Amino acid sequence: MYVLVPDDPVFFAHFQSLEEPLLRRLYRLHSAGTHSHDEQVIANAYDSWVQVLLKLPLWSRWNSTNSSSGSPDVADISEGSPNSQGGSADPPSASQSRPALYTLYAACGHQLTSLHPVELTAADLGHLTACLDLFVEANRPGRAMPSQTCAEPPDREEGLTEVFRRVMEVLLLPPPYGLLGALRDAESRGPVVSVTLPEEHEAEYRHFCEEIVTILSSGDTFAYRSHRAMYL
Repeated sequence: MYVLVPDDPVFFAHFQSLEEPLLRRLYRLHSAGTHSHDEQVIANAYDSWVQVLLKLPLWSRWNSTNSSSGSPDVADISEGSPNSQGGSADPPSASQSRPALYTLYAACGHQLTSLHPVELTAADLGHLTACLDLFVEANRPGRAMPSQTCAEPPDREEGLTEVFRRVMEVLLLPPPYGLLGALRDAESRGPVVSVTLPEEHEAEYRHFCEEIVTILSSGDTFAYRSHRAMYL
């Protein structure tokens, strides 16, 4: 399935922060030598976390080398072009699975925070969701995973679970059909350095981004206002 991932350092920081607690819990369970169901759930989730990380825009921006040949183009997606959806292709290489990186502009020329269509597998999203459910259950009164014995205080465990919940809500947020189609269409034309969003999709863009900001930063007025300013 395709999702729209923002080129947003707040989202990226939240996502990256999941690595350490996943590895810590996995290490504790593995050290216990029980080979439990919880260990398998977290191991699957960590593998899926890595797969999603490799497809995130900021990860690609920071870790990819500029190996593309030829000069990238500027795409105006308001003109429309056929979106190739033919038969299945060969499995993508690591570089091919990365999102195309571009700067997004409004029709008036104002620069926007970019959204990138990213294809995630149902299996990876399912593994991450199962792990989140496991953490939520462990935070309920009287319940705990073996990995939580002599671990962090309950308030920190709850905080980590809350970050995990927010990340998953963004990944599972249904993208507006027209906006997703327009951005995928622009990417299908080949490497571009900038994309102009047609006016008819700007309202969808702003509503979708407002939902992302609310998911990630609600509950802290200053953080919410600062985060929202990125999208204005």
